[in-house]
Amino acid sequence: MTATKIGIIWNPSKIDADVLRSAVAEALDGDVQWWETSEEDPGLGMAKDAVTAGCGTVIAVGGDGTVRAVAEALAGTEVVLGIVPQGTGNLLARNLEVPLDDIPAALARISADEPQTVDLGWVSVNGEERAFTVMVGFGIDAQMLVETDDDLKDRAGWLAYVEAMGRAMAGTEMTGITLALDGGDAQEVRGHTLLIGNCGMVQGGVRLLPDAKLDDGLLDLLLVSADGALQWLDTVRSVVWDNGIRRLLTRDETAVSTESTRHLTAERISVELEQPLAFEVDGEELGDVSSFEVRVQAGALRVH
Repeated sequence: MTATKIGIIWNPSKIDADVLRSAVAEALDGDVQWWETSEEDPGLGMAKDAVTAGCGTVIAVGGDGTVRAVAEALAGTEVVLGIVPQGTGNLLARNLEVPLDDIPAALARISADEPQTVDLGWVSVNGEERAFTVMVGFGIDAQMLVETDDDLKDRAGWLAYVEAMGRAMAGTEMTGITLALDGGDAQEVRGHTLLIGNCGMVQGGVRLLPDAKLDDGLLDLLLVSADGALQWLDTVRSVVWDNGIRRLLTRDETAVSTESTRHLTAERISVELEQPLAFEVDGEELGDVSSFEVRVQAGALRVH
């Protein structure tokens, strides 16, 4: 990395300050400025301050919440986002293949690699618009994989995720959903899970949105409507086999939809729900919502 002003936005609850400062001193050249996140602000205000201070690179050190907040502040600027993952999910880092649990390796990547340009998603809910780097929605989501039994995962591999998905589905209820894609006519559907994402891989290498690409200018949508044991098995087969193992083996490039799982793409998506449901943005709970709108900002971010 050419010597430049670098901003470090770090979550003090995720890492020891001395460990981080030592690693940064060894890996990075240039004028380094530091900002701590807080419970009230996971990084948005700090990242805006870093941009105002003239930082050419801003590094988010923390979990998905810190990365999301910093990315929102950098959207549409020429400032480069670096990621040193320190959370549980680290979903954007996984999709970018940033080294996990290895601070020196993550910093070395930032120092050595040329940044790539990626899209950013935006969701409007309850009168507020916020960015997301990975996915938003309700129902089964990445959290089910975070909570997958580690012992079972070690012994059974993919079966652990099947078991986790089964538990997650058992706790969801079908609801009416009104969808409108890219300003088109609204369609009435039913489902218990709706995920809209900018990238699709979650823990364990599972791709809930197998067609999603960070730089294609599109958002990918997964609607799950499994109702009963047979459709639940159909959904598991779709995620684990059709759009997982088989796709890797055959190198198919198009996601497979089934009776209980539908895959769609769009630049803008409007959603209205029959009843309010718990909603998440990059793994962060926002409470119950009854409607929301999502859009993609193509080429919004430069990221290592």
